[in-house]
Amino acid sequence: MNRLAVINVVGLTADLIDRGMPRIKAMAQQGGITRIDPALPALTCTAQSNYLTGSQPSTHGIVANGWYDRDLAEVQFWKQPNQLVQAPKVWEQLRDKIPDFTCAKLFWWYNMHSTADFSITPRPMYPADGRKFFDIYSWPYNIRPEITRDLGAFPFPAFWGPAAGVQSPQGEPDAVSRWIANAAKWMESHHKPSLSLIYLPHLDYNLQRHGPGHSSIPDDLKRIDHIVGDLFDFLVGQGVDALILSEYGITEVKKAIHLNRLFREQGWLTIKEELGHELIDFGASKVFAVADHQVAHVYIQDATMIRQVRTLIESVEGVDWIWSGEDKAKQGIDHERSGDLVVFSKDWAWFTYYYWLDDQKAPDFARCVDIHRKPGYDPVELFLDPALKFPKLKIVQRLLQKKLGFRMLMDVIPLDATLVKGSHGTRPADERHFPVILSNTSGLIPEDDCISSVRVAEVIKSYFSDQ
Repeated sequence: MNRLAVINVVGLTADLIDRGMPRIKAMAQQGGITRIDPALPALTCTAQSNYLTGSQPSTHGIVANGWYDRDLAEVQFWKQPNQLVQAPKVWEQLRDKIPDFTCAKLFWWYNMHSTADFSITPRPMYPADGRKFFDIYSWPYNIRPEITRDLGAFPFPAFWGPAAGVQSPQGEPDAVSRWIANAAKWMESHHKPSLSLIYLPHLDYNLQRHGPGHSSIPDDLKRIDHIVGDLFDFLVGQGVDALILSEYGITEVKKAIHLNRLFREQGWLTIKEELGHELIDFGASKVFAVADHQVAHVYIQDATMIRQVRTLIESVEGVDWIWSGEDKAKQGIDHERSGDLVVFSKDWAWFTYYYWLDDQKAPDFARCVDIHRKPGYDPVELFLDPALKFPKLKIVQRLLQKKLGFRMLMDVIPLDATLVKGSHGTRPADERHFPVILSNTSGLIPEDDCISSVRVAEVIKSYFSDQ
């Protein structure tokens, strides 16, 4: 059986390849490259679900990285069960046709309780006393201790947060992507899957932190190009072909839009105070936004207010598209999880989840890396608060408190959205910032100048069509 590895190089675009990625460029010249008209919204969970099901959010249900659960009256972000994806997966379809077909899913999202044969995904442990221990989840379970023994612990602090993509005590800037690439080699050596799905996030960090035009980006391009090239050489030596793709391109941004603060000023947001901190009471609020990069799902309790809310949003500088009703159906995002309005920003703006008007009353999780508790995506988690005179000393102090068994908050994240210089989620105005798909294998990449995101599943399945 021919075998294929799909390497997801987050943030990869044709423009970045031309700027300094010779190994990846050579692969594209050998087998072909084309742009992908990005999934909308152009977000990790939505794009991956489009790629792996060949369907849109209206079918698979992944309308963003998180959404409002109307039954629970809670915002749910970065949940991992694969059952959330409500459409057949590409490996399930291939397994039905090809005897002994197996799939390894390495750090692609919705990777818990998946029907993939082998899985590894980030998953901390949360004891009942409130502590948090960095860890991974694997299937089968024995992979976790075995791969940790062979590769060392997964460098979790560098997966997301201020240590991601930079030199730190937690490791090299590319520590996470290098570990995952080595995990892919380990998986190949031990299990030889028919299809390997490999997620390499290195470019995601500084492209958001500093923007694609920053002077640090060429070093990031070299690092990930080397990792991909080394992994490619290994896979070829094992008789595995490679398909490289990305989920989105990241564009320079200059404006943060705070929809929830706007709704609060209108009296539509219900705020409750707990221990001196303000929280949104979603079930009691008339209107609120779940912000996720350059898209915001706006939930409206009273349908008669939709036109009024839309008119207000239309007046906001940086807002581009607003979809409702037939627009949502036409765009393939008319799922029950979607907001009543789905709002996209211009590609030079992005949406925050911020709703407080006084930083002293911001929720305690706002100053922490806390991807599950925040009711929206927060790229400011990539920064240490510049107002801290000795941030590393404060981190050491907090870690010492943790080691001694005290409760503590790693409250080192700023509340300044202007720090963020790159984002994604909408369709970039310049197609050079579209995601791409390329291969070293001739005939695998469609000859079209641009393909839809849902066609990626066809590309993967076509590789195995003669088997």
